[in-house]
Amino acid sequence: MNTDTQVEDSLELQKLNLTVEVKSTGACQRHVRVSVAREDIDRYFQKHFDEIAPKAELPGFRPGRAPRKLLESKFRKQVEAQVKGALLMDSLAQVNSERHFSAISEPDLNYEKVEIPESGPMTYEFDIEVRPEFELPQWEGLTIDRPEHEFTDEEVIAYARKLAVKQADLVPVDGPIATDDEVTFRITGTLDGAPVVAIDETSFAVRSNIVFSDGRLENFDKLAVGKKAGDRFSTPYTVISQGSREELRGKTLQLEFEVLDVRRPEEIDLEHLATSLGFNEPEAFKKAIRECLEQQLAYEQRRRVREQISKSLTESANWALPPDLLKRQFRRELARFVMELRSSGFSDDQIRQQENLARHELMSRTEVLLKEHFILERIAEEKQIEDEPRDYDLHIARLAASTNESPRRLRARLEKNGQIDALRNMIIEGKVIEMIIQSAKVKPVPYDKANVSDSIEAVDLAIAGEDESEIPEAKFDEQPEAPIPGVSNKKG
Repeated sequence: MNTDTQVEDSLELQKLNLTVEVKSTGACQRHVRVSVAREDIDRYFQKHFDEIAPKAELPGFRPGRAPRKLLESKFRKQVEAQVKGALLMDSLAQVNSERHFSAISEPDLNYEKVEIPESGPMTYEFDIEVRPEFELPQWEGLTIDRPEHEFTDEEVIAYARKLAVKQADLVPVDGPIATDDEVTFRITGTLDGAPVVAIDETSFAVRSNIVFSDGRLENFDKLAVGKKAGDRFSTPYTVISQGSREELRGKTLQLEFEVLDVRRPEEIDLEHLATSLGFNEPEAFKKAIRECLEQQLAYEQRRRVREQISKSLTESANWALPPDLLKRQFRRELARFVMELRSSGFSDDQIRQQENLARHELMSRTEVLLKEHFILERIAEEKQIEDEPRDYDLHIARLAASTNESPRRLRARLEKNGQIDALRNMIIEGKVIEMIIQSAKVKPVPYDKANVSDSIEAVDLAIAGEDESEIPEAKFDEQPEAPIPGVSNKKG
């Protein structure tokens, strides 16, 4: 074992003598004041000087032979930086392990303002978001409806025909727009007469409901069908409260659509579609379609069951949540929602459609979903439900299959994008939900097969422009240990 590791281990063996004061400033907010006893500060200095003494090189002295007082005087500032970093990291870890609160974010701590005094304790303060304190609701023995359905051959063929339309080539149309035509529009928009939107070209299929990432238009087909290239029409458009330019959130714009180009899907034979997708046998193609429908039904079952459980668990959760936390959680919920869709076998078009719809729903449901998360997390802790390596392997394998990536590459991408935490939440919450279902009274109900997606077109576009603001990062990060000038870095 090298000397650095010995110093770290010896410091970790003895708990710090801390005074911790926690003040509640909101249901999910705490102000924390931590004092580290002087004897611990001196102990950390002693250990760090003991570590560098054998390697210190000072003029007039052989390595390791310089007087201790001279050594401490020479390297005091450099060692102090290391001691401060070590004391902060170790004290924060101890505060967390002693469960003074259940943190849900990094501490908002200004590292530069923390100082080690010449005498007395080292004191620092920070604000932190925490899980609220609450009584667990009754979660055992719930009554839950779950949709059940057996897909017929006719339904399989109907779904295959929808796939065929999406795979078909588009041909120009010199005539009026019909439903499902792919149309290129120029979109301009005003607010109180002032221009605020200018989109030169965007193309999408004409359907009843057009869902953009920052709003939606209903009965759009009634406005567009029958129009030709060069025609214009206008309609009001309300921008949802998140995901768009801040100054336009909640505003109602007047949009004008100019038809630039109209194209229509060619009819495609199902046998040709099956062959193009790599199926030589029609039955194999139908089997794959049926499996896809069953995966989507399983997703719908989980969604509806989850909604009922969420409603039961959060009915009495009347604690308030801070707006910044809700904003961050909205983005996390959206990322997790897309991840669940991918692992459930939905196509890219379906995911885009569902994602745009989810943006609207999640805006109003984020608070409920966050409260549900806190409750499920508490149940997991009480029942000692934990994530395991094989859970990640299974979920990543499913995701990789839907994205045509290798599991190894996908895992690296999730880790790089900070989405492993979202995956962990999926795993833990999924296990708790399954436990709740196991104890529940499940009543089968007919599956509502009305496919509203046929009337919805999702467009990957924010009419009012994207919100480019970033979530502020925590101010406190672990400080890298800087080399001390005059001390050899050689191990020995």
